[in-house]
Amino acid sequence: MPVALLLVPDFLLIAAGWFICRHTVLDRPVWDGAERLVYHVLFPALLFEAIVRNPLQPGAAAPLAAAAFGLTAVGVVLALALGAWPGVDARAHASAAQTAFRFNSYIALALAARLGGAEALAGMALAISVCVPLCNVAAVWPLTRLAGRGGHGYLRELARNPLIIATVAGLACNALGLRLPEWLAITLSRMGAAALPLGLMAVGAGLTLGALREAPRLAAALLTIRHAVLPALALALVLAAGFAPAQQSLLVTFASLPTASSAYVLAVRLGGHGAYVAGMVTVSTLLAMLGLPLSLSALAWLRG
Repeated sequence: MPVALLLVPDFLLIAAGWFICRHTVLDRPVWDGAERLVYHVLFPALLFEAIVRNPLQPGAAAPLAAAAFGLTAVGVVLALALGAWPGVDARAHASAAQTAFRFNSYIALALAARLGGAEALAGMALAISVCVPLCNVAAVWPLTRLAGRGGHGYLRELARNPLIIATVAGLACNALGLRLPEWLAITLSRMGAAALPLGLMAVGAGLTLGALREAPRLAAALLTIRHAVLPALALALVLAAGFAPAQQSLLVTFASLPTASSAYVLAVRLGGHGAYVAGMVTVSTLLAMLGLPLSLSALAWLRG
């Protein structure tokens, strides 16, 4: 199946969430609850079960995780450096810098499962697990500096993150060779199966253009990092470093993801410019609908 058609079902779920939120009685309050359910319960169950079910091979998984971490670090450096631009709005930058390096984990896992099944899902989960702490610290830091709260609990934020908790627990069980009893594995698997479609629909429900006109140059620069610079670096890296074909696809997918929809929640919670970040999330998601298939098609073409 062509790559573009492979991704259509997931983007149709995003479109369905947008339509249902705006044109039915299931409006914004319903989706606020759905997002919390996915983030705190269903999605951690998916991560934990996927990692425990698929024994990790450190020698094979480490290069993928290291490459994902390196790409994320490049995004962090470039995004934060934009704060030194003359005339950049400090509040908009502190709020939106995170959109250049954070990624939508719901879409990442949905695409990994579709591209390579359970093994690819476990590999993507590992890549997410090593990048989420870096993303969270780099996202929180400029917002807390802006608010004069430089000591705001980074460690507390990380320790309470349900995705990190689930991933660390899954990795620990995997390393110790522990296996779940069948009844629990089936229960978690069914919870995980609900996480992806509901999470994708929640992404669509949250789409809005917001206040991007307040700082269009900054928005363009951050989106260029997210949707041009990082995918191009990933393409160069996987070909130069000789990754296996399956890992090539995973890393290029990871680098081409839209930004995290939870970026809006973080910006609002820490006193940032929420409307501006909501617009960034919307445009990033729309760009990824075109950019992801293009990146994977470019990879297939370069591989010959």
